[in-house]
Amino acid sequence: MKISYNWLKQFLKIDWEAEKTGELLTDLGLEVEGIEVIESIKGSLAGVVVGEVLTCIKHPNADKLSVTTVDLGESEPVQIVCGAPNVAAGQKVAVATVGTILYDEKGEGFKIKKGKIRGEQSLGMICAEDELGLGKGHDGILVLEDAFKPGTPVSEVFEIETDQVFEIGLTPNRADAMSHYGTARDLRAGLIQQGTSLELISPSVSNFHVDERVLKFKVDVENTDLAPRYCGVTIIDVKVEESPEWIKNKLKAIGLAPINNIVDITNYVLHELGQPLHAFDAAKVKGNKVRVKTLAAGTKFTTLDGVERELHEEDLMICDGDSNPMCIAGVFGGEESGVSETTTSIFLESAYFNPVSVRKSAKRHALNTDASFRFERGIDPNFTKYALRRAALLITEIAGGKIASDIIDQYPKKIEDFELLLSYDNVFRLIGEELPKETIKNILASLEIKISSETEGGLGLTVPSYRVDVQREADIIEEILRVYGYNNIQFSHKLNTSISFSDFNGVKVENIVASQLNAQGFHEIMSNSLTKADYIAHSENLNEANNVAMLNPLSNDLGVMRQSLLFSGLESVAYNINRKNNSLQFFEFGKTYHKFEAKYEELKHLALFVSGSRTKESWTTANKKSDFFYTKGIVSSLLERLGATALKTAPTKNDVFSEGITLSLGKIKLADLGIVKKSILKDFGIKQEVLYVDFNWDNVLKIASNKKIKVKSMPKFPAVKRDLALLLDSSSTFSEVYSYAFQSERKLLKAVDLFDVYEGDKLPEGKKSYAVSFVIQDEEKTLNEKQIEKIMQKLQATFEKNLGATLR
Repeated sequence: MKISYNWLKQFLKIDWEAEKTGELLTDLGLEVEGIEVIESIKGSLAGVVVGEVLTCIKHPNADKLSVTTVDLGESEPVQIVCGAPNVAAGQKVAVATVGTILYDEKGEGFKIKKGKIRGEQSLGMICAEDELGLGKGHDGILVLEDAFKPGTPVSEVFEIETDQVFEIGLTPNRADAMSHYGTARDLRAGLIQQGTSLELISPSVSNFHVDERVLKFKVDVENTDLAPRYCGVTIIDVKVEESPEWIKNKLKAIGLAPINNIVDITNYVLHELGQPLHAFDAAKVKGNKVRVKTLAAGTKFTTLDGVERELHEEDLMICDGDSNPMCIAGVFGGEESGVSETTTSIFLESAYFNPVSVRKSAKRHALNTDASFRFERGIDPNFTKYALRRAALLITEIAGGKIASDIIDQYPKKIEDFELLLSYDNVFRLIGEELPKETIKNILASLEIKISSETEGGLGLTVPSYRVDVQREADIIEEILRVYGYNNIQFSHKLNTSISFSDFNGVKVENIVASQLNAQGFHEIMSNSLTKADYIAHSENLNEANNVAMLNPLSNDLGVMRQSLLFSGLESVAYNINRKNNSLQFFEFGKTYHKFEAKYEELKHLALFVSGSRTKESWTTANKKSDFFYTKGIVSSLLERLGATALKTAPTKNDVFSEGITLSLGKIKLADLGIVKKSILKDFGIKQEVLYVDFNWDNVLKIASNKKIKVKSMPKFPAVKRDLALLLDSSSTFSEVYSYAFQSERKLLKAVDLFDVYEGDKLPEGKKSYAVSFVIQDEEKTLNEKQIEKIMQKLQATFEKNLGATLR
């Protein structure tokens, strides 16, 4: 949200520097993310002065150029070559002096330099409107009034405005601060706490009166729940044209493009007071009647942006007397009924619409307007009529209109202020410091929260209706604290904590698994639990009836809670691949959400995503792609780390895989793993293979909790490694070698490994060569050469007897 400091000063006569004001706003919870200097004309016409043309003669070397001498208020006049056809002696003109920087329409600057034009010296530039940014005229130079003295800065002639604009990161709960008036109201409370008491100046509407009662509209609100308050007034004899500079400068400062005086005034009051308004061309409202109602689903309606939309049966619409739609209430106006250059009379609307209804309509039609932004969060229902009067007076002042009817105010059930009790003890307990009671009462008064009763232990309070975020005692305490100042609370240097004991901690298991995955090159991701509803179409195992749908979704892409971690993970995979990060290993701990007839259910999962190469490409390392068996090895090592060694493998029933298996321990299903179907990857724009693992984390925790860890000390005595090159029959396997080796020596043989296999022309037919290493170790003493040789001979004899092996 952008807040103009000049505009803010219309409500509070504050003379602080913008940076200091920004600090106070941030302390109050309206975090200022930046301050930008805005000029109504870029460069503020620095270096441009009023000049008087003393002489003007034809250029000797160019038919379309003139040589002038110009008085700039200095001791000597200067010579300037000018190409404008209307330049003449005796004129007062705008002159960009040497060194001045002017800016074009794109904001790019060019510097005025000394120079010669066709042989004649030129020391400046006599400017046209468009060259100064004062208009679009370029037919000739800008001629000023005779009253201005030479040398007067042109910025004084045209009152160039410089402003500082706060960029405020407004949190959704602070609906009360969505305007310059609301921000000023909050700033005033902070200033009072700092000992500076300023009056909050509200725009006066005391001059509002009906000029002629000649254009009366009837208003019929059919659903007062969706439109609790609806106000309107007619204005005739308006002249639609460009807005005055002061309005255009205010709107430009906060990033709005001026349109015409009527529309600009509604936008001005919106950002001034926080009340959205809408102006209808009265001549286009059939029957001089406004109906606030819903229409049949599928009704066509073209909005101001020229897009034809299909209405939903719950969209609240502003219609004319024949029930023709003119506006989506609180969201966006219609193309047919809007104000145009030919408009001469208007019906001006100011209303309070149900926030939930407006939000649903805005999201349904993918519209996010300044009006819907405010209605969705809750505006002040008691400002509706006041804002209408304010806008009507501005229209009569600027557009020359006449108020042609009394204000229509449909407000059958007043929205009352909210009442609650505040305990001093709770204030002191939550804040952590005992504030003076008078300070608490002064802060509440500065926030327009009325004290209706008082006891020794607390206060009875009446909270104004515009503070929709203050509904609990804790909210009141938060208001007191933010105005008092978080930085003013004294903190103890003592740290208190409680340690809970547990025989088994699931978080500890998560940390063990995460550490192991990190060590194997995996990166943890955290995906949004909200996802697209149509993702479930990728799997028959996922049912639309089990979707947990959002009542008030942020967007169509975030409409339901996820039933699987696969799709949010694939979004991360696609995001990385699109940025040339093709070798990926991700893991995520997360929950899935399911709705059943009797209950809702959340299930914890661990998901792994593997794609691309398993090693970084290098001239020293061959490029190895991640595959099914590599991924299975990762999974097996994780489960073994948690105590699951006797795993059972079966074909998976999960239909997101083209190939896959399920790993179980007995009857406990632990994980599904496999290759994701290409049809699913295609929908995410992924062209490379992706392997996915889905752990049932609750089951994993069950097996991890039963694991008994055995610990033994490291051996004190060294191990010995010996190798044998065995010539074997081609039908022999390493598994046989491994088995016979441990049958031969059970006590001292610690490891057997195959490190080379050779089958070639130099070997007898039907033979192959195995190079096998053996690790021998005695944990009680150091082995001597004689003992080692005895074991090796024993192994050799075993291989010769059982496998027909010979040494090469």
